[in-house]
Amino acid sequence: MKFSDMAERQILKAQAEGQFDNLKGAGKPLDRGGDGSADAIGFRIMAEAGALPREIELRKAVEEQTRILHAAPDEEARKQVMKKLADLQLRLDIEQEARRRFYGS
Repeated sequence: MKFSDMAERQILKAQAEGQFDNLKGAGKPLDRGGDGSADAIGFRIMAEAGALPREIELRKAVEEQTRILHAAPDEEARKQVMKKLADLQLRLDIEQEARRRFYGS
C-alpha cells in the first residue's frame, strides 16, 4: 500500500470519528504570514499544535549553546561547550540535508 493511500485512509478515519470537528480556525483560510512557503506554513501549524520538528528544536539548541559559549568563564568550560555546540550543529546540518533531499529543494 502506498504511503499516500495510508495517509488518506487515516484522514478519512479521523473525519468519521469526528476528530476534525470544532478545530481552531476551521473553515478559514490559512494565514500565509512569513515567506508563505509550504515549509513555513507547515512549521507554524506544527508549532501551534505543540509539535516542533527536530530541525527547529536543534536550531534553538544551537542558539542556546552559542549563548552559553559566550558566557563561558574559562578555557576548559569553553572547550566543553564548543564540543557540544559542534555536535548540535552537525545534527542540525544532517536534519536540514535530509529535509532538502526528501523535498527536493
